Amino acid sequence: MTRWVPTITRKYAVAIYNYHGNGETKLDLTVGDTLHILEENDGWFRGFKLRNKSVKGIFPTSYVHIKQALVENAGKYNETVAPKEPKVVQEMTTVLREWGVIWKQLYVDRGNDPFSVPKAGKRHSMDLFDTVRKMMYEMIDWRRQIMSGTLPVDELKELQQLVTSKIDFGNRLLGLDLVVRDEQGGILDPETTGTISLYRAHETATERIQREKSMQGVQRLSQTQATSHNLYVVVKNFVCRVGEDADVFMALYDAKENRFISENYVVSWSPQGMPKDIEMLNNLRAIFTDLGQYDLRREKICLLCQIIRVGRMDLKEADNKKFTNGLRRPFGVAVMDITDVVNGKMESDIEKQHFIPFQQVSGDNDFLEGVIKKVVSARGELNHKGQGLWVSMKMLDGDIKQVRKEYPHLVDSRTAVARKMGFPEVIMPGDVRNDMYVTLVSGEFDRGTKARNKNVEVTMCVCKDDGSVVQNVIFTGAGVPPVSEYKSVIYYQQKQPRWMETIKVAIPIEDFYGSHLKFAFRHRSSMEEKDRKEKIFAIAYVQLMMQEGTTLRDGKHDLAVYKCERNKPDEAKVYLSLPAMDRQGVTNNNSKSTLHAGSLSLSKDSFQIQTLGCSTKLTQNVDLLGLLKWRANPGNLKNSLLSLMKVCEVSGEEVVKFLQDVLDALFNILMENQDSDLYDNLVFDALIGVIGLIADRKFHQFHPVLDTYIREHFSATLAYNKLMVVLKYYIDNANERDNHESLLKAMKSLQYIFKFIVRSRVLYSQLYEGKGKQQFEAAVRHLFQSLNGMMTYTSDSTVGVQRVIKGAALRYVPTVIPDVITVFDPKELSLLLKDFINNIPPDRLVKQKVQCMNNIVHSDLFRLSECRGILLPMMMAQLKKLIERKEEMPDCVKMLSDVLDRLNRKDVGPIHGDMEIVMKEILRTVIQTVIFMDRDAPLIGSFVACMTGILRQMNEFHYQAYIDAFPSRSDLLDFLMEIFMVFRDLVSKNVYPRDWVVMTMHQNHVVLTAIKYFTQTLHKSFLDENNFEYQCQDREGDCQPFLDKHMIMLWNNFFHLAVSFLTQDSLQLENFSHAKRMKIINKYQDMRRVIGFEILSMWFNLGQHKIKFIPEMVGPMLEMTLIPETKLREHTIPIFFDMMQCEFATRGNFNQVENEIITQLDHLVEGGRGDDQYKELFYRIISDHCQKHRYLRQRGLYFVDLVNRLLERLLDYRTIMNDENRENRMSCTVNLLNFYKEINRQEMYIRYLYKLCDLHLECDNYTEAAYTLLLHATLLKWTDEPLITTHDKYPEAQTHRQLKEMLYYDIIEYFDKGKMWEEGIRLCKELASQYENETFDFLNLSLILQKQAMFYDNIMKTMRPDPEYFRVGYFGQGYPSFLRNKVFIYRGKEYERLGDFTSRLLSQFPHAQPINKVTAPGPEILESPSQHLQIFKVDPILEERREFRGKPVADQILNFYKVNEVQKFTFSRPIRKGDRDSDNEFANMFLERTNYVTAYKLPGILRWFEVTSTNTFEVSPLENACEIMENSNREMRHLIEQQRADPTLTVNTLSLRLNGIIDAAVMGGTANYEKAFFTEEYMASHPEDHARIERLKDLIACQIPLLEAGLKVHAQKAPDSLRKLQEKMDSLFVEMKTRVESEYGKKPPMDETTRTRPMSLVWITRNKPVDRPVSTISTSSTSSDGPIRDRPSTPETGLGPPQLPPKDGKSVRHSSQQQGKSSPVKNWVNKTKEAAAVDGPVVELNQTLKAARPMRPVSQPRISLTKQNGLPGPATPPPKVNRDANRSASPAASVSSTSSSSSDVPPPLPEKKAYADYGNIAEDEDEQRLPAPLRVSSLPKSKSKPVPPLPIKEPGGDPSQTPPLPKKPSRHPSGQQQQ
Repeated sequence: MTRWVPTITRKYAVAIYNYHGNGETKLDLTVGDTLHILEENDGWFRGFKLRNKSVKGIFPTSYVHIKQALVENAGKYNETVAPKEPKVVQEMTTVLREWGVIWKQLYVDRGNDPFSVPKAGKRHSMDLFDTVRKMMYEMIDWRRQIMSGTLPVDELKELQQLVTSKIDFGNRLLGLDLVVRDEQGGILDPETTGTISLYRAHETATERIQREKSMQGVQRLSQTQATSHNLYVVVKNFVCRVGEDADVFMALYDAKENRFISENYVVSWSPQGMPKDIEMLNNLRAIFTDLGQYDLRREKICLLCQIIRVGRMDLKEADNKKFTNGLRRPFGVAVMDITDVVNGKMESDIEKQHFIPFQQVSGDNDFLEGVIKKVVSARGELNHKGQGLWVSMKMLDGDIKQVRKEYPHLVDSRTAVARKMGFPEVIMPGDVRNDMYVTLVSGEFDRGTKARNKNVEVTMCVCKDDGSVVQNVIFTGAGVPPVSEYKSVIYYQQKQPRWMETIKVAIPIEDFYGSHLKFAFRHRSSMEEKDRKEKIFAIAYVQLMMQEGTTLRDGKHDLAVYKCERNKPDEAKVYLSLPAMDRQGVTNNNSKSTLHAGSLSLSKDSFQIQTLGCSTKLTQNVDLLGLLKWRANPGNLKNSLLSLMKVCEVSGEEVVKFLQDVLDALFNILMENQDSDLYDNLVFDALIGVIGLIADRKFHQFHPVLDTYIREHFSATLAYNKLMVVLKYYIDNANERDNHESLLKAMKSLQYIFKFIVRSRVLYSQLYEGKGKQQFEAAVRHLFQSLNGMMTYTSDSTVGVQRVIKGAALRYVPTVIPDVITVFDPKELSLLLKDFINNIPPDRLVKQKVQCMNNIVHSDLFRLSECRGILLPMMMAQLKKLIERKEEMPDCVKMLSDVLDRLNRKDVGPIHGDMEIVMKEILRTVIQTVIFMDRDAPLIGSFVACMTGILRQMNEFHYQAYIDAFPSRSDLLDFLMEIFMVFRDLVSKNVYPRDWVVMTMHQNHVVLTAIKYFTQTLHKSFLDENNFEYQCQDREGDCQPFLDKHMIMLWNNFFHLAVSFLTQDSLQLENFSHAKRMKIINKYQDMRRVIGFEILSMWFNLGQHKIKFIPEMVGPMLEMTLIPETKLREHTIPIFFDMMQCEFATRGNFNQVENEIITQLDHLVEGGRGDDQYKELFYRIISDHCQKHRYLRQRGLYFVDLVNRLLERLLDYRTIMNDENRENRMSCTVNLLNFYKEINRQEMYIRYLYKLCDLHLECDNYTEAAYTLLLHATLLKWTDEPLITTHDKYPEAQTHRQLKEMLYYDIIEYFDKGKMWEEGIRLCKELASQYENETFDFLNLSLILQKQAMFYDNIMKTMRPDPEYFRVGYFGQGYPSFLRNKVFIYRGKEYERLGDFTSRLLSQFPHAQPINKVTAPGPEILESPSQHLQIFKVDPILEERREFRGKPVADQILNFYKVNEVQKFTFSRPIRKGDRDSDNEFANMFLERTNYVTAYKLPGILRWFEVTSTNTFEVSPLENACEIMENSNREMRHLIEQQRADPTLTVNTLSLRLNGIIDAAVMGGTANYEKAFFTEEYMASHPEDHARIERLKDLIACQIPLLEAGLKVHAQKAPDSLRKLQEKMDSLFVEMKTRVESEYGKKPPMDETTRTRPMSLVWITRNKPVDRPVSTISTSSTSSDGPIRDRPSTPETGLGPPQLPPKDGKSVRHSSQQQGKSSPVKNWVNKTKEAAAVDGPVVELNQTLKAARPMRPVSQPRISLTKQNGLPGPATPPPKVNRDANRSASPAASVSSTSSSSSDVPPPLPEKKAYADYGNIAEDEDEQRLPAPLRVSSLPKSKSKPVPPLPIKEPGGDPSQTPPLPKKPSRHPSGQQQQ
C-alpha cells in the first residue's frame, strides 16, 4: 500500500459532485465546497473544507476540480491557500455562494407547486426569487468572460465596474452587508483606511445603490465626469435593392430642431450589395466625436442615413449608353432613435446589432428633407419590407486622443472620424481648426425657354480671386477622400428644389484670405446626347472674408444668381465685381436689371445657402479683431480693451474660441505699453474679465484650456510686478466705492491672477537665475498683509459690499496656496493665513470662515508638519467655539472630518503633535455634542465618525496625556462618565444603517481599544477605599465630602457599558453566515471574549466594594453570561457564586442575588437569550462551587436546582412561543406560573396569568380565561389597601378593592360567554354582598342582581351541549419535555366528537403517528425519537354534591355537574377469559376499567390537565350485567316519564326500546344472563357472587313493571301503522311477564302519578305550562370516593348492587388506552323515585311563599302558583315557536320527537351512557355478541355534529341576549365611589 504524500502544487480544489462518505475518515462533499488539500494517495485526497477547518477527511480526486492557488507558509501548520484569481473574480465567487444559499431559501419560501395561485404574502418571495436568479446568471456569465482573459483592457475595466455595481445592488436587495469600495471598485480595508474615508465610502456606496435602484436602465459611470463623448458605429450590412451605385450618408440628427448636428459618414455601396472598396468589407466603422453634455440631454436624437443613388435619371430607363449616367438622385432614408443609447438609459454593446428600417422616396417630387421629417415623426413600424441597415453602436467617453488610447481595438487609423458640426464644448490649445460647413438650402429657377422645369444640378467649388480652384478642400463626409468640387442631388423637373445638403470646406489658414465659394447651376438631361449640350446657365458666389477682416457670418445667405449669356462663363474678376448677396444688389442699384458685367446679368432666379464657421484663428467679431490686431491701430487700444470687457460680459463664445490669442494680446499690451497709468488697470480689468468668463458655468470646461495656456504658452516674464501692483492697489483702496466692482472681480479671479504671477516669476527666475527673489517675496508679503488688513474693515456705509468682497476673499484666497508655496516660504504663508482668519470680526462671515479653513486644510500647505503646527491650533479653537454655540454645524463637522482624514494620510508626515492638539482642543466637545444630539439627527453619523476617528488615531501616550490634563479628579470622573455614557449609547443604538457592518465593526474595535485604556484609569484612580470615600478640597479650602455614590455610578456605568458592548447584535457571530463570521474573526477576533475577560478582571479587582454593586449588577452580568460563547460562559458564570458569597458574608443570605437572577432570567430568556448548554454550565459550575463551600452548600444547591428548573421551563416556553400551536404555548405558560407560585414570586406569577388569559381569549376559550383571571382575583382583598404596582390592563385601579371589582366584572363576562353561569352566579353573589354590606352601592347592586337573575334564567332555559372528554397520550422522545411520555385528559369543544378532536390534534402535530390500540405502549415507542399519539374517549365521573343530597334537582341543574367540576374519569374495554362458549359468549366477557384522576378539576385554567393517578381493575361479567340492567331500567323509566309528560312526542324511540327488550331475537336478551349466571354450576363455583345474582334477578323483575307501563303508554300514543307491532309486543310480553314473575317474583307497577311530573323546560317553552322537572338524589347515591358501584344499595333505591372488589382482593393498576365510544350517563342518578312504591315518600323541597310587596293592581294579570311544589309558574303559556328548532334544543326532546315521516328534523344528539360504548373497539369484536338488552347500539345515532340549539324566545324580550354588565366603578383610593 502506498503512503500519503504531501501535495505541492495541488492545494486548492472545488467539489464538482456530491459525495457522501460512509465512515469517520471520509469527508462529505457538496457541489461548490472549496477544499484545502494536504495529502494525496492513489486517487484520494486528504484535506478539509475551508468553511470548517476542524474536520479533516479523505475524498476521491475525481470528485473535485483542481485550481491554481496562492500558498502561504507551505508545509507548515498554519499553511493557507487562496485561489489564484483576480480579486473581482474571488469576490464574485463569494457572492455567488452567498446568494445561492438565499436563493434556495427563497425557492422553499415561495412553495414548490408552480401551478398553485400564489398568496399575497408569497408574491414578494416569488418576484425576489426571479430577480436573484437573473442576477446570478448575469454574474456567472460575467465571471466567465473575465476568466477567459480575452477582454480588452477598456472592456474589462467597464465590466468590473458593472460587476461591482451589480454586487452592491444585489446585496442591498437581499438585505446583506454593504460593501465599501474605492474609486476603482476595489474593496476597502478598514485597517488601512481612515475612519472618515471609511464613513464617506459608506455614504457614497449607499447613495450610488439608491441611485441605481431608482434608475430604469444601466447608466454609464463615467458619463457625468467626461466632458466629451463619442458614438462609435459599425455598419454590419446594408440590405436594399438599389440596382445602381449608392452613397450612404450617416449623420446624427436632432429630431426636434430638424437639423443635422454632425458631419456625414459616407459609405459607397456597389450594385452587388457590398462596399465599392472591398477592403472595407466588415470594416465599416465610424466614430461621431465632440458630443457634449448638451447633446446628451437633447430631447430626441437620431442616427439618420440618406441613400443617394448614382446612375440614371430614372431607374426604369434601360441601362445603355443612350441615357445619362452618374447623376446623383434621391433614393430614400433610414432613421433610428438613439436617444436612450446616447444618454445611457439603454445599454450600448458592440456585440448587439440594431436594425434601421429603410423608407424609399415615393416619387420624383419627394425631397429627402420631407421624407426625413415624415419618417422621424412617424409612429409605429414602417413598411420596410425587410430593407434597411444593420449596425452596432457603443458610447465611448473622452476626447478622440483618449479614445484612441483606451479603445485601440475599436478605434484605429482606419476608423472614420465624423466631428460635430461646430465647436466642441472644450477647445483645447493646439486644436487648430479652420472649417466652414456649407448647406445648400434651396433655390428657385425659371424654366426659361424649356417647356418644363429644369433638372437643376448645383456644382460648388472653392476659388481664389484669380479664378483658380483650390484643390481637395471639400469634404462630403468622413470615410471618403476630399474633392475639389461637389455636385448636388438632382430633383426631377422641380422649379423650387430643396437640397439641404451639407458639406465641409476645410481651407488652410493661409488660403482663406482671398478665397470665395462659387456655385454653378446646370440643367441635366436624362439623355446622354442632350446632356452633353447642356451648359451652365447661371452662377453665384460668396466671399469667405468680409472687408473688415472678419469671416463670413453664420446663418442663411440669399445669393445673387447671375445668368450666363455665353457658353463659357466669364473670368472670376468679372463676377467678383458684382454683388455676391442678393440684398446688396437691391440696396446699391435699386434694380436687379441694371446689375450686369460682361456676359453676366442678374437673373430672377434665387439661391440660398447656410454657413457655420468653425475657426480657431479667424473671428466674426469686429471688436475682438481690433484687439487681436492692436499693433495695427494703437490709438484705438483703449476702445478695444473696453469692447473686450463688454464682450466678456454679454457673450463670450468668440473670446473662449480665441482664448490663447486674446491672452497673448493682453499680456503683450501689458508688457509693451509704456503708459502704465493708462493701460495697466485696463489690461488688468480685461484680464479678470476673461478669467471671470472662464469661471462662468457656461464655460467651466475651459479651465483645462486656461491651465494649459499658463503652463505651456504663457511667456510674460515681467507681468508679475504689474499684476501685483494693480491687485494691491485695489485691495488697499477697498473702501473706495469706485473700486468695489473691480476688487470683487479680482477676488473671484484671484486663483488665476496668482497663477499668472507665479508663472511669470518662475519664468523670470529661470531666465535670470533667481534674480529679485527678496523683492518678490516682500511684494507677496505686503500683498497678503493688505488682504489681512482688508478683513478688518468695518465701515458701516459699505458693510454690504465689503461683506461680499470679504466673502469672496475667504473663498478664493485658499486657491492661491498651491502656486504661492512654490515661490514663497510655506511657514510664513501659514502665519499670514492665520492672521487672515483671526482678523475676521467675530460673528461675521462664520460660514465662509469655516469653509475657508477647510479649503486650507485641503491645500498642500496642510501636508507640511510645521505649517500644521501653526494653523491647527487656530482651526481647532475656532471649531470648538462654533460647535459649542451650535453654529454652522454641517460645515464644522465637515471641516473636522477633513482634518482627521488628511491627518490619516501617509503623505503628511508625523502627526503625533497634531493629534495631541486635536485631542485636547475638541475631543470633549465632540463627545458632549454626540451625547446631546438626537440619534435621528442628520449629522449624528458624521460626529460619531469624527469621535471614532480621533480615538482611533490616539495612542497610549495620547490617552495618558489626556487623562493627566484634567485639573482635578472630579473633572476626570465627569469625563469618564461622559465617555462611558456615549459609548454605551452608541453600542445600544447604532447610529449607522444596519447594513453598514464594516463601519460598525470598525467603531466597535475603536471603542474596545478606548475601553481598555479607560479601565486602566478607572482601576488606578477610582478603586481603593480612599477613592471611594475621599475628601475633595474646594478653592476656599473647605472640605466637601464627595459621596461614594459617584464612584458607584461610575463603576456601574462601566459595567453597563461593557455588557452593552458585549451583547450588541453586531457582535453575535453565531447569527452570521460562516463566511462573514470568519471574516470578522480573522480581522477583529471575537471581541466579546476580550471585553468579557475585561469585565471579569474589573469585577474581581473591586474586592470589598463588590457588595455595593449587588444586586444592581446581577442583571448585566447575567446578560453577559447568556451570550452563546462557551469560553466566555465558563469564565464569567463564577461571578454569580462570588456575588452569592459576597452577599452571604455581608447580610447572612443571598436573597437579593437569588431574586434578581430569577427576575432577570425570565426577561432575558423570553427575549431570546440562553440555551440548554447554558443551563448545564450554570448548574455544573455553580454546583461545584457550592459543594466546596462550607456554609453555602445546602442553600446554594437548592438555589442551583431552582434556577435549573426555571431555565428548563423558560426554554420550553420560549421554544413554543414561536409555535402556531397555542395549546403548547398555554401548557408552557401554566408550567411557568405554577413554578412561580411554588417559589412565591407573585409578580411573575401574575404576569404569566395575563399571558395565559390572552392566549385563551385568542382561542375563544372564555371559560378558561375566566378561571385564569380568577386566580389573580383570589390574591386580592376586599379592602382599600393601595396596590404596590398598578396593572397595565387596569391602570385606573389604585386599591385592592378597585382592581378586584374590575377583575370580577371581566370574569363574569367571560363566564357568561362560556355559558358557565353557575360560576358567574357565585361571583355575582360576592359582588352583591360587597355592594349591600360594605360599599352600600345599591345602584350597582341592582344591576348585578339583574345579571344574576338572568344567569338563573339561562340555566333553566338555554340548551348547553355537554362537552366530551378525551384521554391523550404523547409518547416518544420527539415531543417537548412538558409533553413527552405524559398522559392528559382533554375537554372537547362544543359539539366536538372523537373524530374531530383527533383530526385537530393531529393537525397540531403533523409528524405524529396515531396509535390505534388502547393498550399501554412499550419501550420501543417510549424511547423512539419520533412522535406517537394515543387518543380515546373517557367519561367523567360525577362527584357527590352535598347540597343536592336527598333533594329533587332539575335535570338542567344536575346535567351541568355531570360534565363540569370533574376530576375523575373512566374508560372500560371488554376482555375475554377462557375459551369462547358458542352458546353463551357473555359468560366469560370481563371489562377492564381504568379510572383517571387529573391534577386539577375541569374546566380550569386549561382545557386539559395531566393525569396524576391511574387505577385499573377488572369488572366481572356478573357485575357488568348488573350495571347494564340498572342503566337499561333507568333509561326506560326516563323515557316513559317523558312520554307521559309530553303528549306531542312521537313513540318511535319508545317503540324501538320496547321491541329491543321484549323481542330480543338477535342476542337473546336476559335469557343469556340466566344461562350464564343462574345455573347451579355457576353458583357452586362462585359462591361469593350470591348477592350479585340476587341483585340481577331483582333488576330483571323490576323491568317487568316498566315494560308494562311502557306498553300502556305506547298503546295510547301509537299510530295505526304500529298496531301490529303493539299486538306482537303485547303477546310476547304476557309470556315474558308470566315467566319472570314466576321465577323472580312480582314487583309493584310503575306509579301513574309520575305522569304529572314536569318535563324538561324545553317542552314548557313550546307547549303549555307544567311543573319544573326534578330528580331525587339519595343520600347514599354518590360520593367523592368513587363511582356508584362502590356503594351498597337496595332494590327499592333502584341504584344497583353493591360493588365488590375483585376476587383476589387487589386492584389491577396499569394504563389502558383505546379509542372508545362510551358516553357519560344521561341521568347519572335516578330522577324522582317512587321509592319502589313500597315505603318512603318522594323527598321534595316545599316552602311557603309570603307576599313581600304590595298587592297587585286589578289590571295586572294574575300569576298562579302550582300546588305541587309551591313554585311559581307562568300564568299564560309562552308563544309558540318552531317545533323543529326546539327539538334540536334538548337531547331528550330530539330523541323523543324523531319521526320517520318528518325528513327535516335534525339528527338527535348522541345519548350519554354511564360507561363506554364497546361497539367500536377495533381489536376485539366480542362485544358484538352481547345480549340485546345490554347493547346500547339499538338506539339510532347520528355520526354528524348536531345542530346547535336555537335560542328560546320569551315574552317581552330575548333571554339569549345577555344584558350589559354594570359599568365598572371607578373608586378613589379612599374607597368612596365617584358619583
